[in-house]
Amino acid sequence: METLTLDQFEDFALELVQFQAQTNPIYGAYLQARKINPAGIQKLDDIPYLPIQFFKDASVFCGSTDAITQTYSSSGTAGSITSTHLLWSEEFYLDHAQRLFEKEYGPLSDFHVLALLPAYLERPGSSLVAMASHFIRKSNSEASGFYLYNQEELLQQLATLAHGERKVLLLGVTFALLDLAESQAVFQGFPNLIVMETGGMKGRRKEMIREEVHQRLRAFFKVEQIHSEYGMTELLSQVYSKGNGKYLLPSCMRVMLRDLNDPFSRSSRSQGGINLIDLANFHSCAFIETQDIGFWDEHGFLEVLGRFDHSELRGCNLLVK
Repeated sequence: METLTLDQFEDFALELVQFQAQTNPIYGAYLQARKINPAGIQKLDDIPYLPIQFFKDASVFCGSTDAITQTYSSSGTAGSITSTHLLWSEEFYLDHAQRLFEKEYGPLSDFHVLALLPAYLERPGSSLVAMASHFIRKSNSEASGFYLYNQEELLQQLATLAHGERKVLLLGVTFALLDLAESQAVFQGFPNLIVMETGGMKGRRKEMIREEVHQRLRAFFKVEQIHSEYGMTELLSQVYSKGNGKYLLPSCMRVMLRDLNDPFSRSSRSQGGINLIDLANFHSCAFIETQDIGFWDEHGFLEVLGRFDHSELRGCNLLVK
């Protein structure tokens, strides 16, 4: 799936939509409720997108649920109903996540991976924790590991690694990175450091615009850019930004923006609600209507501007521009 051309992507997607219409009871019922005949889906623009809410309310899975080997759940916020994603193979998810990361950043064996993921580590079933754990293992570094609230230990480890040849990936939930940046610690910074935020305040802090978050983090960590990872429980693929919140989609994904006032119509502008195709979701639903708002810039990068009004805050919520 790493080398798909646009034509190949469309062929795969159209084949997959027929498969999921027949084998996924939730998606099939959704098409039936909208009076859509799968046989009439002949091009990408025809594909209907399943509202992401269904991952909270139902088991979105193709075939028998006896084949499920792993269940991931979203973090959500206190009192909210979490999404679940049923998997046929966690090994596939982890291998796929590794391929996507290494395509953008090179081999994990070139990294020390430090994961600052409080809240995620404090509950079971996080796909982000599973991915970070896999990255830590694949880095084959004794210095790699998880951090919860032990800021001083993390800073000491970063200072130790500053003089090595390997790159250092600090992967952190946004509120925890900000807490670290606002501590009284003094951080020297070093060229091989990559700071990557995964989004999310989880009710721990007030929401902030992305530019302000990145400015504070750049100033503390003394890096030119803050990298970002866009992922969610309902997707098996991740999208990466190397700065300014501008994401370049992998070849296994497509984003089609919908009209902000009519969820069944394509947006006539470069801004709209994000409808997302993720071919890696072949076992669940690959066609998802998210509650995120996106924007295509003039260079073909995707920016995630925020969320629709009245939609629930999510654990990996990205920040309003």
